Amino acid sequence: MRAHLRAFPPEEMAPICGIPADSLRQVARDFARGRAGMIFWGMGVSQHTHGTDNARCLIDLALMTGNVGRPGTGLHPLRGQNNVQGASDAGLIPMFFPDYKSVADPDQRARFAAAWGADALPEAPGLTVVEIMNAAHRGDIRAMYIAGENPAMSDPDTTHVRAALARLDFLVSQDIFLTETAMFADVILPAAALAEKGGTVTNTNRQVQIARPAVMPPGEARPDWQITIELGKRLGMTWDYAGPHAVFAEMTGVMASLNNITWERLERENSVTYPSLTPTDPGQAIVFGNGFPRPSGRARFAPAHILPPDEAPDADFPMVLTTGRQLEHWHTGSMTRRARVLDALEPGPTVAIHPDTLAGLDAAPGDALRLTTRRGSLEVEARADTALARDMVFLPFAYVEAAANILTNPALDPVGKIAEVKFAAVRVEKA
Repeated sequence: MRAHLRAFPPEEMAPICGIPADSLRQVARDFARGRAGMIFWGMGVSQHTHGTDNARCLIDLALMTGNVGRPGTGLHPLRGQNNVQGASDAGLIPMFFPDYKSVADPDQRARFAAAWGADALPEAPGLTVVEIMNAAHRGDIRAMYIAGENPAMSDPDTTHVRAALARLDFLVSQDIFLTETAMFADVILPAAALAEKGGTVTNTNRQVQIARPAVMPPGEARPDWQITIELGKRLGMTWDYAGPHAVFAEMTGVMASLNNITWERLERENSVTYPSLTPTDPGQAIVFGNGFPRPSGRARFAPAHILPPDEAPDADFPMVLTTGRQLEHWHTGSMTRRARVLDALEPGPTVAIHPDTLAGLDAAPGDALRLTTRRGSLEVEARADTALARDMVFLPFAYVEAAANILTNPALDPVGKIAEVKFAAVRVEKA
């Protein structure tokens, strides 16, 4: 690793990073010499075709500076939703069973088949979200069941995604509101919101937290687990789960990470951090203090190289588009745009752009700008923002009337299979 890093001196990295070489050196030394350092990162690191390498570099940095396995150290990805960690732990990743056991491992397939009463489980990994939509567009997937997701707004190259949804023979949307995706559905199943159902969520700090219903679901809405159980019974399954506690009991039976964490304990204590070593251990605040889960017990560095984005700015598309959330609106706006106070604070879409870049377009704040990428075009009101780099624009993706993902790039990271929604070459013009 030391020899590898010599190929990346600060003087050569400065123009790539946009940060002076002396500043790079100073920040590196401050972090390395600090008593303890912690790294937080969000989707701006991971949502690239080289997002896996980005995360590996942060892990390498923490390892080489000793900022793992001690108080005040560690790596914390800031998840996009409250239960991304819990969903991942439970196996909602197409190449893993619960607890990140590979579907390619025959021993794990046999273990989970026995636990679930199945004759056999497929060894091939499933498809990721973008891959599913591509398969639907080709006609390889003819029916879909979408629960708690709004791909008609959240997935990259939305025009392609909506065409894929329209080509399906049958679509079920299970959600708490009529989303843009539900508009394509043949059947809509009304689901209960978090405050209307019980269950658990697990955050990036490894805390398993119990959720209790505060109010009854409205109308015919049901908790997701009830809908799933009833559908299973109609398909011939002999499921007899009596509630979230029974589902959680099955999880604890196949997930070693949940050892010593029972539903009854969560009811008493509200939350427990894993790993919990005994029935009374509140959970280990620090992990990897005595080694790593590898045969040698030692961590492994993963050298990375500088990789370009899938599409770079050029004469036709000379600027960079990045997307994300706003403080006031979360994700696709299906919930927050129904909140009167939040919608009053940010009632409509705007594109953030540096004042100098805006002046270069002979435009002013409030003017309509036309944004065009290789996938589509839309018009949106300009907002001056000095926090943006020059020749870069930021567009939130919560607004159906200016759906940012019409413009974004569906190119995937080859390892993590995450789409490059944080970088697209764009042409910006005064409308």
